[in-house]
Amino acid sequence: MEVVSGPDDNLENRLIFLMEKYEKDLLRMCCVYLRDISLAEDAVQETFLKAYKNLKDFRGDSNERTWLTRIAVNTCKDMRRGAWFRFVDRRVSLERLPEPSVPSSNASVELTLEVMRLPRKLMEVVLLYYYQGMKASEVAQVLSVSRPAVSQRLKKARRLLHDALEGGHEDEQ
Repeated sequence: MEVVSGPDDNLENRLIFLMEKYEKDLLRMCCVYLRDISLAEDAVQETFLKAYKNLKDFRGDSNERTWLTRIAVNTCKDMRRGAWFRFVDRRVSLERLPEPSVPSSNASVELTLEVMRLPRKLMEVVLLYYYQGMKASEVAQVLSVSRPAVSQRLKKARRLLHDALEGGHEDEQ
């Protein structure tokens, strides 16, 4: 397991190290999850605040990316639970998403739009597995579900995305 470490043992330096390494990935994930850039920025800020408060207690049971992603996902879930969230149109256009490190193609943009349309549970596993590059076991750990549940959700998400992007056939099951 990779243990959180930075330039030295100073908590502030460790936090800065984590922010520099993971901020952009967390921001993209939160933005797609919440569909609002301002809320995503708040979620990432809250994620790093929570991480800072618990940094000295981090035992290294998971790697730092998994730990931070779990905090971010839970923060996004908490934000979505708020009553006002349901009454505000939170759709975000792709132009407002933080820029990826690699320029995206039209197919990539279309795929991202379809991922954003997936049911929440399916979108979560797709974001973590494909966009964050996590292993299925790490995704299971972040979402507090079993590994078979992750596999089932990925399978269903792939089928829905395939149908949406390439027009699946009704006789395919």
